[in-house]
Amino acid sequence: MAAPVDLELKKAFAELQAKMVDTQQKVKLADLQIEQLSRMKKHANLTHAEIKSLPDSTRMYEGAGRMFILQSKDEIANQLSEKQKTADEKIKDLEQKKTYLERSVKDAEDNIREMLMSRRAQ
Repeated sequence: MAAPVDLELKKAFAELQAKMVDTQQKVKLADLQIEQLSRMKKHANLTHAEIKSLPDSTRMYEGAGRMFILQSKDEIANQLSEKQKTADEKIKDLEQKKTYLERSVKDAEDNIREMLMSRRAQ
């Protein structure tokens, strides 16, 4: 009787370990993406603050590959604001994904603990 139980527990522990490794990698990736988006948001915010201080008649150019395109101050300000909004939304989505991953690992750990407790009770 002890052998099937041991095999079942071994299998459960192996699955948990694989899930933990996979989840840790996904969480690290999410952290890196959040950090990158935060930097991009900060850069856009600083650029927007600098642009605000310039007069409206200032000629502004947007970099596009190897060339620069003449844009109005309002267009560039709108683009920077849009960049900040999308970064905020992506950061929010990544935080939710990270929370879900951490919760799923915790649930798997709790299931194995329950299995161990039920085996000990028998």
